Amino acid sequence: MTDWRFDVPTTGSKILVPDARSWEALSSQGYDFEVAVADLVDNSVDAGARDVVIHFLRDGDRLVSLLVVDDGWGMDEEGLDVAMTVGGRQDYGAKALGMFGTGLKSASLSQADSVTVVSKTRRTRPVGRRWAMERAKSDHRCDIVDPGYAQTLLDRYYDRPITWQGTVVRWDGVKDFPRHGGGGQTDRYLNRIIARLGLHLGLHLHRFLAREDFNITIAVEDVRTGTVYLDFGVQPVDPFGYPVSGDPTYPRRFTAPIAGQGDVALRAHIWTPRSNLDGYKAIGSVLERQGFYFYRNDRLVQAGGWNKFRQAEQHLSLARVAIDLPPNLGDAFRLTVKKSGVETSPDFASSLEQAQDADGTSFLEYLAAAQDAYREARRRSGPTREPVIPPGKGIPPGIRQVIKEELPFREYEDPVEIRWQKLEGGEFFDLDRENHVIRLNSMYRTAILGGRRGGLNDAPMIKSLLYLMLQQVFQKAHSGPREKDTLQLWQSILVAAARSELDRLVEDD
Repeated sequence: MTDWRFDVPTTGSKILVPDARSWEALSSQGYDFEVAVADLVDNSVDAGARDVVIHFLRDGDRLVSLLVVDDGWGMDEEGLDVAMTVGGRQDYGAKALGMFGTGLKSASLSQADSVTVVSKTRRTRPVGRRWAMERAKSDHRCDIVDPGYAQTLLDRYYDRPITWQGTVVRWDGVKDFPRHGGGGQTDRYLNRIIARLGLHLGLHLHRFLAREDFNITIAVEDVRTGTVYLDFGVQPVDPFGYPVSGDPTYPRRFTAPIAGQGDVALRAHIWTPRSNLDGYKAIGSVLERQGFYFYRNDRLVQAGGWNKFRQAEQHLSLARVAIDLPPNLGDAFRLTVKKSGVETSPDFASSLEQAQDADGTSFLEYLAAAQDAYREARRRSGPTREPVIPPGKGIPPGIRQVIKEELPFREYEDPVEIRWQKLEGGEFFDLDRENHVIRLNSMYRTAILGGRRGGLNDAPMIKSLLYLMLQQVFQKAHSGPREKDTLQLWQSILVAAARSELDRLVEDD
């Protein structure tokens, strides 16, 4: 065995120019449409824009282009060349939303066949550049836009919002646009995408939109007739904009000590239960919208999620924590290129277990308080649920805990156990009423598990469903004719489904 070298020895270096196919990798970052547009709006914010217009242009039933127009500082020729260079070295300020120097190019070319940028400052003439994907892939050549057209495009948006300076970003060949817009297809698409786009921008830029000096407008215009179909201002969607806290002792400020990073502030909130506000219910599902809301320079870069600290659950649906990322992210935080998520280190998760507020309340106690607020709201306003026989062996502990939290248990009843066993006659399940046992036919186990290895708590989905379906059966001494017919119906359908799964496994082999 040779000695290990901790330092790799080198004999020199050489420059390896990226292949033109690197553009394909750049444009394959997995941007959603609204995330890509938001990346362009970030550039407008960094340019000091007061008004940003997102303009969908259509020609009758066909959508032809998307433009993002702002009245920011604009760029001269040198600045535009830097902006259009992949990873172009820009002097991002401490409060800038831009970070990597790739957003304009990767966001645009992930959505469109070409991106054109035209801009002017107060003291310079209009300049323009265009990246066409096919040309970029062949030889890295960026097109120079005719100065006359650059001026015409800027003039088109004179005073809405451009006056003395500003920038227009134009997408052509947008992949998300309907290819054939007839039959109302274009209108349906616009209704759907504009709702998504307005919500996304309203949420992620809500701190900016709450200011009096910043506006985003979404508009739709027919280029042939000049008809404006839509023109509305995006409204802020504040994920912490509840009228009354779900717990009068919150929000609270917790401090999490992170090694090598220092103290990070956590603003912990408990939402008003059963809220119908967009700031609560429009942000994904119950499981998606709970957790951490990370901000970077007032821009929301992650809306919900626990970052491997814990699993999302129904009882934490009122819990939201606002975290303003420090200027120096260090090793604890890493922002994704799309600015649509934050990766956190194990040190961050460990620090949450030590986090406390000024009164010594722990962050874990906050989570318990959020759960209590949810349960209390359910107890007060929810319908009374009938007690059930508790679940037992064969159902995973996590599911048993959720059932315990959601349903009252019948007292002095043995739990319902689910086990695998060979059954005669090919039935899917059999019941032992006296001992509260559901027996599943082991001949179907492979089909249900899809070939995966089994265990005591396997097949949680089918076991949970059977537990719920058969509750009433176990609560009776015997079954009447109607219940027997229902049980036979379930047997027939489940057997057919299991045999279908077995057939699929044979075909796959």
